[in-house]
Order: sequence, then structure tokens, then C-alpha cells
Amino acid sequence: MNQNAESPMKHIRIEKVTVNMGVGKTGEEHKRAMEIMQKITGTKPVQTMCKVKIPAWGIREGLAIGCKVTLRKTKAEAFLKNALQAKEKTLNKKSFDKSGNVGFGIKEYIDLPGSKYDPKLGIRGFDVLVTLERPGYRIKKRRTNPSPVGKAHQITQDEAVQFMQEKFGVKVI
Repeated sequence: MNQNAESPMKHIRIEKVTVNMGVGKTGEEHKRAMEIMQKITGTKPVQTMCKVKIPAWGIREGLAIGCKVTLRKTKAEAFLKNALQAKEKTLNKKSFDKSGNVGFGIKEYIDLPGSKYDPKLGIRGFDVLVTLERPGYRIKKRRTNPSPVGKAHQITQDEAVQFMQEKFGVKVI
């Protein structure tokens, strides 16, 4: 009998879901993106700032060029179910990284079930990034004596795929 299957320390869970929308410029476009983000997540977004200067694009360091929202626990799970409905519960194997995290994009926010088009906001897409963890991952984030998670305890790409298939009924191609 496999001891890992029974161990509560091997259960995978969602740590957070980060919803990111890049605008590339400030002003009215950025305000509309913030409104869309608030509308689809139900949470106030945080501005993301430019870290490099690119004169050709007209951006400089410190400008707000996007927004993001971090969702945790039940809000994260509910939003992820909605976002996967927009993707028709199909993800590419390339969407999973070696650490077991998942990332995918949605081309238009109106693809989410329950979202309605607002002409004053326009059409925008966004990225959904899912961070998975196991119990015991706190050791890498604690303030006193942080240490890396052991190799045997890290989530692999195959384990993440299996988790998404079992928990959300996702088809991985």
C-alpha cells in the first residue's frame, strides 16, 4: 500500500489565484482595466508598476501600466471554476510549469459566465495564474529560519495536472 496516498502532508491545495491584466499605458485605458478587474473578481485591484524605461513605447519606470488581484481560499476556488468554464475546461500541458503552477489567458472578460459587456469599458483579456502548495510550504515563507521545501515534497508537473483533472474536471491536451 502506498503511504504517500494516505499522508495528509501530500494533499495538494490552491495557495492563491492571481488575476493579471496588462494595459501598457496609463490614463483612461488603465482606469477601465481597473474597473473590469473589480467587476470580474469582486475585489479591489492593485496597480502594477513599470520597472524599466522603454522610450519607444512611451513608458518609464514607476508608471502604472497594469493591475492585478490576488484571491485566496474560497474566492480563489470559485473564480478558478468560472475561469475554467470560459476555457471550456481545457488546458494545454504547456500551461503547467515544473513547480506545478498553472497559468492561462482569457482573451475577453465577457467569456466568463455571468459577465456582461459594458460598452464604456470595452473588451480586454487577462491572465489567470494558479499557485499550488502542500501543507508544510510555510517553511519557505516564514520570517525566522526560512528553508527550502524538500525535493520529495515539491509538486511536480504531473501531480499538478492530476490535481486539476480530479478537482476541476479539466481536460489536458
